[in-house]
Amino acid sequence: MRTQIIIKRSQDEVTVAVAEWLIESIQRVLQTRPTCSIALSGGGTPKNLYQHLASNGLQRIDWSKVQLFWGDERNVPPDHADSNFRMVREAWLDRALATENPGCIPNFFPVPVSIENPERTAKLYSDTLRHYLAADPSEGGFPRLDIVLLGLGDDSHTASLFPETQALLSKDEIFVCNYVPKLGTYRLTMTVPLLNAARQVAFLVCGASKQAAVEVVWHGPKQGNLYPAQRIQPQRGDLLWFMDLAAVPEHRRGDYAVR
Repeated sequence: MRTQIIIKRSQDEVTVAVAEWLIESIQRVLQTRPTCSIALSGGGTPKNLYQHLASNGLQRIDWSKVQLFWGDERNVPPDHADSNFRMVREAWLDRALATENPGCIPNFFPVPVSIENPERTAKLYSDTLRHYLAADPSEGGFPRLDIVLLGLGDDSHTASLFPETQALLSKDEIFVCNYVPKLGTYRLTMTVPLLNAARQVAFLVCGASKQAAVEVVWHGPKQGNLYPAQRIQPQRGDLLWFMDLAAVPEHRRGDYAVR
């Protein structure tokens, strides 16, 4: 695993840096394979990225060769205000679809949420992932995504892998429903083994509220059940952290260059 930490002075600079990295990464993938697969994240920083792509990235690559999946989803209808799919659609996909240019429109596969039966939702989306993504024998038969985008919660959760929840124990599944007691609801999420099978995984982290989570994930005791983001370790892939300076713990700032 190769780890890179890219720190920018502002969230706007992070957005531009991630967009450039993402487009370049897609271009590299498409030089050797017919399609590029991406798992999307919810959250404010990824939303800024999607809006930037809608404004500045639609013409830069052939998006018709890109497959978009959702790393996690809330157990709500697709038009609900909390839906990650709705957020991505409003921030990016509606703008792409409005062009009516096939080269601007990615292939996208939202989670087919069935509110009363989250287990069925997880099974259906697992089937979708296995249909479009080839199993990789070197990754224990798990499908291998090209790119995964992740956020980081203040409690160090990522995707919908929350501290001390059942999904963290999943070893064979690729997408599960995960009951989160502190939220009193189910979440739907990719599992740690699937995320760790990816070729590139990028955390997008901005804001001073993330300092405590960053500190414990980077420098705290290795307790992945309490700090789920610690479990994201793509041994045969790249791990990147795109951050603004505000998210870096103040006493660590001298250890990392802003670039």
